[in-house]
Amino acid sequence: MSATAALFDDFFKAEAKLFLLAGIRIALSEDGKDLTSEGIFAEDDLATAHIVSKDDAVIAGLPLIPLIMEFAGCEYQHVLNVDEGDRVGPGALVAAIQGPTRHLLRTERVILNYLCHLSGIATLAARYVDALKGCRTTLLDTRKTLPGLRYPEKYAVLVGGAKNHRLNLSEMLMVKDNHIDRAGGVAPAVEKLRAAYGADCPPIEVECRSFDEVDEAVRLKVSRIMLDNMDLDELRQALARVPQGIETEVSGGVTLENIAAIGAIGPDFVSVGRLTHSAPAADLSMRISPL
Repeated sequence: MSATAALFDDFFKAEAKLFLLAGIRIALSEDGKDLTSEGIFAEDDLATAHIVSKDDAVIAGLPLIPLIMEFAGCEYQHVLNVDEGDRVGPGALVAAIQGPTRHLLRTERVILNYLCHLSGIATLAARYVDALKGCRTTLLDTRKTLPGLRYPEKYAVLVGGAKNHRLNLSEMLMVKDNHIDRAGGVAPAVEKLRAAYGADCPPIEVECRSFDEVDEAVRLKVSRIMLDNMDLDELRQALARVPQGIETEVSGGVTLENIAAIGAIGPDFVSVGRLTHSAPAADLSMRISPL
């Protein structure tokens, strides 16, 4: 098992595994009975399904194939021609699945929906990671994920070589613009958190929109400062105001065209929502042929 393939088992444990399995159940239930395939093919009609890439892609989601087939309730055999996280080109055979024709056709769209979506995210994440090569900055995702697909999407980000920000609201105390505005400023928001959680207060990240907010967050010695929607000159000035010991993160307006320039300035992290909310699907297809 490759290190990237092992990542699947490490990631999908406990709550993450439950969400994943629930999503697969829902996806198969949404499709209902495949009356077309059941009407054409007998139960003992067997075939092979070949999954082929039609474009350059980083493949993510292969371990979902056996899970989907098992939920479909059929006997099958599958062969992976590439490893999870491999980069493939047009025409590459990704995997082959043998089993009853009607079950292969019933699961075709669910398998492809997962593989195309997750591989698209991994591919885009890899492009951003490549653009940051030579920089000390770590690429992060965000919570801008599709409802019900949070964990698979964040897993795909890892396959692409980036890292996860918080998986959910309980993983970090993150003071954003609406918190600040409603609480009356950075200081009141941070002070209320520290009063609420006391000596066990988790690390606090503060989203800062101005130099004044940066200075306030520095004075309060928060764990991380997020610099939101600043241009390159503003980022340089803001980063210069943050002492060692406080992590820095850049967010907002980050693209493939400017991420290298942002990384060269030297923040600890840069977070990119489009890794999950705007990644184009990878172009994969399934071809059914007789055994």
